Amino acid sequence: MSNQYYLMAQLPSFSIDNEKADLPVTEEYFLDLCSRFLDNKSLKLIRELSLEPPRQNVSTGSAFLDSWYNNERDLRFALAQIRALRLNKKFDLENRTFSPEIVQAARTACGMESPLAAERYLNKYRAELIENIKPSDEFSIDSVFSYALKLKLALRIKKFDAEKGMACYHKIYDSILNADSSADKTTGVN
Repeated sequence: MSNQYYLMAQLPSFSIDNEKADLPVTEEYFLDLCSRFLDNKSLKLIRELSLEPPRQNVSTGSAFLDSWYNNERDLRFALAQIRALRLNKKFDLENRTFSPEIVQAARTACGMESPLAAERYLNKYRAELIENIKPSDEFSIDSVFSYALKLKLALRIKKFDAEKGMACYHKIYDSILNADSSADKTTGVN
């Protein structure tokens, strides 16, 4: 525990709410600091940490990380199920059930007009989830994992750019329209 204490004491706090503000720590700095204070097993978990959970449930050895991955996996499955239902597609989850909070978050996100607004909403939900499931002991290894996930989430949010997103959307949309009109010309459909 003493190693986690020295590590956590050196890490500045930050908020993921302000997309424009610079983060007080980089992922490289965080990983370097972790390499000085954590054992190899914990460092390996930090390096392999992802916002995207494995599709199958695999124990990490950390109750916090297992809870994070289970909740994130359920959220992604709930989102996929709602999207599939809207498109009248079959999406079999082998009788998987989700908590009411996850279902509500997925429904709210899927009901938003803007994909960017939905992503912002989901990221806020994820940040709140991290805060809700993180341990009360601020100097435990799970608190280090919590900080790492929050940092990854903040870095992901910083990459959002509405103008680039719209430009990419229009490019994809135009390519679909052009592909459809090309197919119409070759088949003689008007």
